[in-house]
Amino acid sequence: MLKQRFSDKIEVGCDEAGRGCLAGPVVAAAVLLPDYFNNKILNDSKQLSKKKREKLEKIIKDEAISFGIGVVSPKEIDKINILNASFLAMHRAINQISNKYELLLIDGNRFNKYKKVEHKCIIKGDAKYMSIAAASVIAKTARDKIMKDLSEEFPQYSWESNQGYPTKKHVSLIKKFGVNKIYRKTFKPVKDLI
Repeated sequence: MLKQRFSDKIEVGCDEAGRGCLAGPVVAAAVLLPDYFNNKILNDSKQLSKKKREKLEKIIKDEAISFGIGVVSPKEIDKINILNASFLAMHRAINQISNKYELLLIDGNRFNKYKKVEHKCIIKGDAKYMSIAAASVIAKTARDKIMKDLSEEFPQYSWESNQGYPTKKHVSLIKKFGVNKIYRKTFKPVKDLI
């Protein structure tokens, strides 16, 4: 059962999607939920079906006080590395929160401080707190849409079904069709195939 709050401060939950992918951007979301927000289906996005995520995305966007989505491109990921790119995506998402808040709840164990705002890193936070779980759903659905759109431009890689993750089939498609601009050139096995 997810907890509604971590503290008595005004909290924004943050999470990202696509860190372990070979292709596409890393996408983060920041969500400021009202105190009364409660949803029995809401969970870490990885535990939810695509259908449930899409249903929750609408509910969260409708009921959130504010939310933001941050995107960092494959080119930027190669330049600054995936960890820094994840932090940058979160910062870009937080930039879009228009209401007052006092504490950032970050999924994971590390974060680069955002301005002068207090933050708390929570391992597996997306399975513990509503605001982080909500951010995980928004980040995942946003990223899946980006990969679906990219797969229309590059259908040979099946990104609409593998989302850029290193599945066996995806790696074999990269070997067959080569690497394009959507791939992260510093990631193995992409690096080895260039």
